[in-house]
Amino acid sequence: MSPHVLILGGTTEARELAAVLAGRPGVRVTTSLAGRVARPGAIAGEVRVGGFGGAEGLADWLREEHVDALVDATHPFARAITANAARAAAVTGVPSLVLRRPGWHPGPRDRWHLVDSLAEAAESLPGLGRRVFLTTGRMELAAFAHLTDLHFVVRSVEPPEAPMPPHTEVILARGPFTVADESALLHDHRIDVLVTKDSGGAATAAKLTAARELSLPVVVVRRPPLPAGVTEVPDVAGALRRLELTSP
Repeated sequence: MSPHVLILGGTTEARELAAVLAGRPGVRVTTSLAGRVARPGAIAGEVRVGGFGGAEGLADWLREEHVDALVDATHPFARAITANAARAAAVTGVPSLVLRRPGWHPGPRDRWHLVDSLAEAAESLPGLGRRVFLTTGRMELAAFAHLTDLHFVVRSVEPPEAPMPPHTEVILARGPFTVADESALLHDHRIDVLVTKDSGGAATAAKLTAARELSLPVVVVRRPPLPAGVTEVPDVAGALRRLELTSP
């Protein structure tokens, strides 16, 4: 029977890993998406959309579909999915790993304020600026909804979900964005402070460079810790080595 790899997707790395595995003779690869983006784009191999019903539902799916390896390549802040994947792998005995791009690190000229949650990020804003570029995701604006004296600029591929701050300007756009793009946005919207989550990777790091060049403060939400005992790799090559499917 062909080996079956389940990828919990939603990231660039998940898409890249699926493309490599789908090109390997005799390997079946399925990518599971949460369904939060209406048009996720083409993904190699099989694709399923929607939740599993928690850890128990995922464990049942692993058994029913005879999954040989589970790769959690979700966003670094997908805490619940990562926890469910770890539990499902443990109870079924399916080998698993977390594919998570390295986080960002501040340089000497960065004015970072590190916090552990969106609530802490919101608490820090009144002392840092009145015009905020908020890049924490379209579904997580509720933590800032009580800040009625601040003006927020939110950029999203799809319209954000309520509740959100009363003074919110929404920009619908899809990246990647260059440093020049981000510098222009920060300048044109007279941004005082940037708020982001430590998603890592180069694709969304241009805003950090732009903020550094403009000497703007940046509130960075730290990543949640991984469940105990999980295996973490930083890139697709590392995932292939752990899966014993290294490139020829």
